[in-house]
Amino acid sequence: MAVKKESIGVGRRKRAIAAVRLRRGKGKVDVNGRKLEEYFTSEMQRQTILSPIEKLQLEGNYDIIIRAKGGGIEGQMIAARLGIARALVKEDEERRSTLKGEGFLTRDPRKRERKKYGLAGARKRFQFSKR
Repeated sequence: MAVKKESIGVGRRKRAIAAVRLRRGKGKVDVNGRKLEEYFTSEMQRQTILSPIEKLQLEGNYDIIIRAKGGGIEGQMIAARLGIARALVKEDEERRSTLKGEGFLTRDPRKRERKKYGLAGARKRFQFSKR
């Protein structure tokens, strides 16, 4: 199968959305115009994001450009991992079984529950006062 120059994948988690572009390159990773180490300061976060590439043993083969918005750092991290996995599969369909087995192609369906009227939050009630 012919290899494309660039593949795009979109990942989502809670309110976070990450659009990922994969290009053949030397392993440079940019997140919102900053280096990966500046945006995701924790080593665990960086390992989680790059885990689909490490699983396929493709470290240093791709330049990755990630645009992340919404949610928090952890949600953006999982969204970026899903986006990278989807972009890798879009480039070569044979990678699907490996990534699916590890759970990298599964979108987490959990969302934030809305606040209900008469309550302090989604389920929390206001403090009860007997007197």
